[in-house]
Amino acid sequence: MKPLTRAEVRDVDRRAIEEFGLPGIVLMENAGRNAAMLLHERAPLARVVIVCGKGNNAGDGFVIARHLVNLGHEVRLLLACDPLEFRGDVAVNWRVVERMGIPATVLATATQEEWERMLTGADWIVDALLGTGATGSPRGAIATAIEAVNAVATRDHAAVFAVDLPSGFDCDTGETPGACIRADLTATFVARKVGFDVSGATDRLGEVQVLEIGAPAATSTVHRGTSSRANP
Repeated sequence: MKPLTRAEVRDVDRRAIEEFGLPGIVLMENAGRNAAMLLHERAPLARVVIVCGKGNNAGDGFVIARHLVNLGHEVRLLLACDPLEFRGDVAVNWRVVERMGIPATVLATATQEEWERMLTGADWIVDALLGTGATGSPRGAIATAIEAVNAVATRDHAAVFAVDLPSGFDCDTGETPGACIRADLTATFVARKVGFDVSGATDRLGEVQVLEIGAPAATSTVHRGTSSRANP
């Protein structure tokens, strides 16, 4: 499948949900499960810290956390927002990991040093902060988290796994106008994104693996539209 723009990603999701009746939470489950299996194949029984924003990328992160725990990994969640801000499918998956007792720490107002302290000891850091819908420079706790992830990855040689694309990386242009995750492995969904082919993008993306989310094949004939899963 050809690389997709931000609008085309939204349209694939919209068509799967509206035209085929596939609930968005099923797409989120498939995305997170497949990403978890990829990480598990690369690093069985790793110590994993998952950093999450508040959009659907975070929901993918919660699904990843559940599956990794089920596979025997040691998993911790770091949240860049108050859980009361989670909505829809994200909130559903948050409640699941909360009831599972997966350790989670809210760092919405934390300093970079506090983020770094909580990231210490991870074999892999999963970036589930921002998705393809994000534009412009990351701000607030998201920007702080990105800087902390990069610092700890460099200092401790932890590997970084980006969910769909590195947070701070523009899906359409490949630009990084502010703080941006430096990933070792990017698990992107449905197809590569057009920004991935910009010169120098590999320095942020690392290795790219395309994962399916279970959308019907007909949705690959994309049209402009809107959907729920392509939110930051």
